[in-house]
Amino acid sequence: MRAHQIMTRSVVTIAPDATIIEAANTMLRHHVSGLPVVDAAGALVGIVSQGDFIRRSEIGTQRKRGRWLKVLLGDSAVDYVQEHGRRVSDVMTSDPVTVTQDATLEEVVNAMEANSVKRLPVMDGDRLVGILSRTNLMQAVASLAHEIPDPTADDDHIRSRVFAAIDKNDWSPFGLNVIVRDGIVHLSGVITDERSRQAAIVAAQNIPGVNKVHDHLCWVDTMSGMILKSPEDIEMAKAD
Repeated sequence: MRAHQIMTRSVVTIAPDATIIEAANTMLRHHVSGLPVVDAAGALVGIVSQGDFIRRSEIGTQRKRGRWLKVLLGDSAVDYVQEHGRRVSDVMTSDPVTVTQDATLEEVVNAMEANSVKRLPVMDGDRLVGILSRTNLMQAVASLAHEIPDPTADDDHIRSRVFAAIDKNDWSPFGLNVIVRDGIVHLSGVITDERSRQAAIVAAQNIPGVNKVHDHLCWVDTMSGMILKSPEDIEMAKAD
């Protein structure tokens, strides 16, 4: 399998001059743990993740050095900017590791492990076309472990059509991901309204070539943050 066959195509991005608060709220609103940073020309210039918010002065978690360490090492200018900076460009990882859309999943995993990262922007030349995270890999394993053949060209066409049918709507799930194998569609992502679940399923069912649709869409309560698996996944868990 290739990166483009399991990546999330609906990528939520942030600008380098956006504030730290804007980035944090965007991640919470879209239920993602990282954001590619894209400049005004559409070029990928960095990535910001949950880890960049751990050492922050606002919550008193900045690094504290003893007096003698300060004398010996001095105050780290890099640490100071990371802990006190107000813009995404202050805390983001510049020149992030990326993969091409044709990268094999083995290449993706090797890149993640070698660079100790949890997500990789997926590129088509200089253009950002998706993001691939550990969650995408888990979804691929959970959905396809019992199906031996690789996705066909027809499956790729079906996947593109399903994306197009769902993603253009205002009810489209956050972080929508679609995996297709032998005409069987697996939908995953986050919804905040149960009506979106049925709409997504119906949209996929109406695509020519689709034999069956599996629902892995998680529902999130925007007030409490409580997450519920799809009814199908709950039933599968009971059967195991």
